[in-house]
Amino acid sequence: MPQPKRDAPLRSDAQRNRERILQVATAELTRCADAPLSTIAKKAGVGQGTFYRNFPSREALVLEIYRYEMQQVADSAATLLAAHPPEQALREWMDRFARFAMAKAGLADAIRQATSGPGSPARPGNAPVTTAADLLLRANEEAGTIRPGVSADDFFLAIAGLWQIDPRGDWQPRATRLLDLVMDGLRAGAPGR
Repeated sequence: MPQPKRDAPLRSDAQRNRERILQVATAELTRCADAPLSTIAKKAGVGQGTFYRNFPSREALVLEIYRYEMQQVADSAATLLAAHPPEQALREWMDRFARFAMAKAGLADAIRQATSGPGSPARPGNAPVTTAADLLLRANEEAGTIRPGVSADDFFLAIAGLWQIDPRGDWQPRATRLLDLVMDGLRAGAPGR
């Protein structure tokens, strides 16, 4: 029987299985970087064959979790802009990015293990979230709701405090306060204020 093309779209049930594996793996690997893959497969409700067809190695799974979560956050920028005024879309996106940052911090050990050995794949770049941040910043600049000239690099430097928050604790109130302060700073000097 011929193998499907790697870039062929997955059947809906196969896509659901893949997404369920990613969701369970994110939770399990955040808790413990060495979580057994068999445990992840069992909790996702899939057999070993289905699991390994989707993710032939621990490294492939970890890197796909990272890419998948980052793409989800990146894709939400356009959706939020379509549904809300630019200022609200940016602030809501910042909350989604904070959740991604906390999950990424929890997965840091697993990501480090997956990318640190000789011949290991490189850590995925952050281009999708940089592009999403730029989209939101430009929409806000055009609306006059933030100061002009803020780049995506400026933005990520401003929210770098997220990486100092312990993801195992009650991180949400601290992240909210930090992001509110950043948003206030972005608004300072906005021409529409």
